[in-house]
Amino acid sequence: MEQYVGLDVSLKDTTISIRQGGRRIWRGKCPSDPKAVAQTIRKHAAQPQKVIFESGPLATWFFHALTEEGLPAICIEARHAQKILSETLNKTDANDADGLAQLAEAGFYKAVRVKSFGAMRIRTLIAARAQLLGMTTQLTNQIRGFMKTFGLIVPKGTGRVFDFHVRELVANDGPLAQIILPLLDVWLELRKRAARLGQHLLATARQSAAMKLLMTIPGIGAITAISYLAAVEHPNNFRNSRVVGSWLGLTTRRYQSGEVDYDSHISRRGDRRLRGLLYEAATALLTRTSAESENRLKAWGLHLRQRLGFKRAAVAVARKLAVIMHTMLKTGERFNPMAGSPA
Repeated sequence: MEQYVGLDVSLKDTTISIRQGGRRIWRGKCPSDPKAVAQTIRKHAAQPQKVIFESGPLATWFFHALTEEGLPAICIEARHAQKILSETLNKTDANDADGLAQLAEAGFYKAVRVKSFGAMRIRTLIAARAQLLGMTTQLTNQIRGFMKTFGLIVPKGTGRVFDFHVRELVANDGPLAQIILPLLDVWLELRKRAARLGQHLLATARQSAAMKLLMTIPGIGAITAISYLAAVEHPNNFRNSRVVGSWLGLTTRRYQSGEVDYDSHISRRGDRRLRGLLYEAATALLTRTSAESENRLKAWGLHLRQRLGFKRAAVAVARKLAVIMHTMLKTGERFNPMAGSPA
């Protein structure tokens, strides 16, 4: 008979539940190591039909490691699973594992695509760079705030200009300099590290023909292109290009109940960082591109801006960019500024 396995994965231990013929035949725990989990499953289930677990911090590692062990690993959407698992009277790891095994047996779950380690390395690189840039901005604001207390207003400027002004202002105040200059040294080091990660990103982008293809779109730079490719991985992962917009949370949410039927704000599901980059690209396309880069997409966005306002128009253009970029990856064609109507 077919056997179904549910895994409740935590940082230290993994609870395993195995079902067969509509009932649980074994339940237990083992360390959260894919090899140990695989050995435990094989000991109590010779040929499991499905091994499912929720998406989470360890999901990528578990999925690829269990797949290498020859197990039919399936990662399911955590939000979807929690709506069902929360119906149990007592919230325990054991009950969650039982619930996941029942979902596997019933087939009532939503599987998610687990990214490759290569794509995750790129995403980690992007996230690390963004974190360093955020820390740099935060430290800049802290330095400005500390110095305002003593009547020292740092003029506008970034980079070397900011460094010069800060050192100049604290030059005649020894006690304050002992406080501010260590912060400034950390600020400089953060900028250097962020610049190195940025150079690594640019070098990776230059080596990819797909990224060069995406960068033919006005407003799309190396960071946006590499982030998009790392998220999508392969165009065949989506049944059509229009799905990408909703996958990134750039389509409106709908609520309908009886006589009530309205569209709300965008869903904001999916990759938040990539969604923000596409919004920035749309903003650049609508406001900063030169007359030489005029295209129908920009004209369409400017027309929407007159009717709906800038923010809604930028969101619509961001969604359209996501769709166009997927189509370009699928066909291998460069961006055609006068192709078709984007409406």
